[in-house]
Formats: sequence, C-alpha cells, structure tokens
Amino acid sequence: MQYRTLGRTGIKVSEIGYGCWVIAGGLWKGAVETESLRALHKAVDLGLNFIDTALVYGDGKSEELIGRFVRQRKDRLTIATKIPPKNRRWPTPPGTGLEEVFPYKHIIKCTERSLKNLGIETIDLQQFHVWLDDWTCAQSWIDAIGRLKKQGKIRFAGISTNDHQPEGVLMAARSGLIDSFQVIYNIFDQRPEDLLFPLCAELNIGVIARVPFDEGALTGAITPSTTFPDGDWRNWYFRGDRKAEVQEHVDSLKAVLGGEANTLPELALRFCLHSPEVSTVIPGMRSVTHVAANCAVSDGRQLSEAFLAALRCHRWSKNYYR
Repeated sequence: MQYRTLGRTGIKVSEIGYGCWVIAGGLWKGAVETESLRALHKAVDLGLNFIDTALVYGDGKSEELIGRFVRQRKDRLTIATKIPPKNRRWPTPPGTGLEEVFPYKHIIKCTERSLKNLGIETIDLQQFHVWLDDWTCAQSWIDAIGRLKKQGKIRFAGISTNDHQPEGVLMAARSGLIDSFQVIYNIFDQRPEDLLFPLCAELNIGVIARVPFDEGALTGAITPSTTFPDGDWRNWYFRGDRKAEVQEHVDSLKAVLGGEANTLPELALRFCLHSPEVSTVIPGMRSVTHVAANCAVSDGRQLSEAFLAALRCHRWSKNYYR
C-alpha cells in the first residue's frame, strides 16, 4: 500500500480508503455484517488506514459497526464521518439558508452522536455532508467547528461536495477554514480537474475521491438486464434507459483495456490515483475479494500520459442524481 498526505492536515492516508455507505444497510441492500467485518479486517491487514463513514449511513449503523471494528484493532486509523443536513435534502437546493441545514446546535449534536456511535474521543475529520458556497462566511458554522476543535472532539473539518458540483466549494476552499474536500471523481465525471483540483493543489487542501466506480457502472457489472433488490437505491439511480446508456459507454471503455489495466475496476481506481491532488480514493467494499483486488491497485505504478489521453475521451456529461 502506498500513502499520500491529506493536504495541510499532515495525516498520511492510504491511497485506497474504505467507503462505508455500502456496509450500512438501508438504501444499499445485500450487506452482511460478518462479511463486512472480515472485509474491514482484510483491508487494514493490507495497509488501508483511512475509513470514511457518515452519521446518516444506516441511521448510525455504519458508525456503530466501525466503532466495534476499531476496538478490535490496535492500528492507528484515520476516521472521517459527516454531519447530515438537518432538512435531510441531498443535494441542497440553491438559495437554502444555512440555519435550515447546519444550525450551530445541529453541528454539535450530530458530532457528539457520531463520537458515541464510533466509541472514540476525537473524530479525525468531520465533514459537512452537503454544501452551498453562500454559507462560507456564516459565523455560526465557523463557531461550531471552532468549539469542537477546542474541545478536542474533532481534529479537522471538511466538506463532502454536492453531487456532481465540484465547482460549488471554491469560496470555501479560499476561506482557509476547510482542510479537505470529498468529491465525485471518476472516468466519466472528470469535472473536479477543471477548477477544484488546481485550487486544492495551490492551497494544499486534501482531496477524497468518492464514487470511483460510478455506483457500479465502471465495474462492468451493469447491463440492461441487471436487477437490484427491492428498496435498493440503485433502482432509482439506474432507472429508465440508464442501464443501456451505461453499457454503451462501458463497452466503448473496454476497448482501451490492456497492458496498463486488466479490469475495469482496476482502470477506474488507477485513473483516480493518477491525479496528484487526490489524497485517497474510497470505493465501497463488502467482500474480502473486492478489498484484495482494490488494495492491490495501490502499487506505485502510474498510467502513462498516452493512456490517460485515451481515457479523457470517455468523459461523460450526465447527472444521474437529478
């Protein structure tokens, strides 16, 4: 496993981190707790040291599972979680006031609940689970984060950007108050490279790349005949003719597989890791097999410029969250 620095925090994080939405149950169906725990142990055994969760994942179940796991390990792990919007709207519509989403008391209350769920004294990285740049200068969230840091309840503050809106945090980046951004970044959605990544490089802000497989599309497993369990949110994400669209784009992408990547998941992760601005990539993983394959990608090998140029042609302007 290779490691990178999470921006100005100075924390060394594994290139492959652990995205914990998929192990929480709830909107992701099919997780088995015992297998999830085996996968987590395997990941840390392979050198993974960054775990990303959120209070809303399974209504705290993901944090509770991570808490039990952490107590079984002696390893020094970096734990990141997120404060859900009080109005429970993802993403936050433009014009929404901060007090409707992140009032002072809500920030404090959610952080304290996460600490209890995780069974730890300090959260390494506490993140806002949505964001509007209009809020950047609002004193209430600044005061809440300052209080939590002074009390030793969090070390650093970050933002999980609104889906497919990497340009929506540029004011926050320039404020000097945010230590990291978690952003959708993959072969299809390369937009963070346009404005956000250069600014993060300039200001030494960490980047956490989420959704590297585009919710499964970039694994090659989604076809027009693919079905999901009742209640699984992917029934909505891949609704209508979207599975056919995915297959068309993925079939085109398969043509570039070869000497620099043998599988689509490997290709997807290597693409994310080619950007020096990316501190860690957080695929969702629920099996030991997936953990082993994903962690193996962090081997120090970079994609060639010629190969990356071919991948640039697969940028796809779509937003399945709408």
